[in-house]
Amino acid sequence: MRFNLSEWALRHRSLVVYAMLVLALAGTLSYLNLGRSEDPAFTFKVMVIQTRWPGATAEEVSRQVTERIEKKLMETGEYEFIRSYSRPGESQVIFAARDSMRSAEIGPLWYQVRKKVGDLRPLLPADVIGPFFNDEFGDTFGNIYALTGEGFDYAVLKDYAERVQLALQDVPDVGKIELFGVQDEKIWVELSNTKLATLGGLL
Repeated sequence: MRFNLSEWALRHRSLVVYAMLVLALAGTLSYLNLGRSEDPAFTFKVMVIQTRWPGATAEEVSRQVTERIEKKLMETGEYEFIRSYSRPGESQVIFAARDSMRSAEIGPLWYQVRKKVGDLRPLLPADVIGPFFNDEFGDTFGNIYALTGEGFDYAVLKDYAERVQLALQDVPDVGKIELFGVQDEKIWVELSNTKLATLGGLL
């Protein structure tokens, strides 16, 4: 005689209800204790290589810069696609790594990309500026703080901000800290017209 699960469950309803309640309670507790991250880590698998060539036409940029970089990037074999844009005086190449690549493999790939393009640099026109690499699209900002101080000048505020930056860098799980709104330092030299006239007479 074959075992009939439905028949057994109907004859042992109290046991089945008890098992369902235990499983529901265990599932609820497991869900409440499930690890969660406010800003989950993820890897953005795209790098932009930008090169500037002041005074060059779009055709010159395409032929002597963009195409050479594209061919060099194809040697990696680890790309989903490579797209490029050539404008007067500017080249931009977008390199997307394969979707199947794991996060741990992206770092070594970016190293290879930088190395191959760096090896190509002596073959580019002498007055080319770059190439510049940008692979930090995945950066997220969890908190933004404003530092103010009445009666303090910007130089002192910047000094305090840099101290806070160093202190926060030691906090666990902090990845990157950037300062925004920092003003460029300037030196003002003021002389009276009389002094200027005296100096002018001595020259």
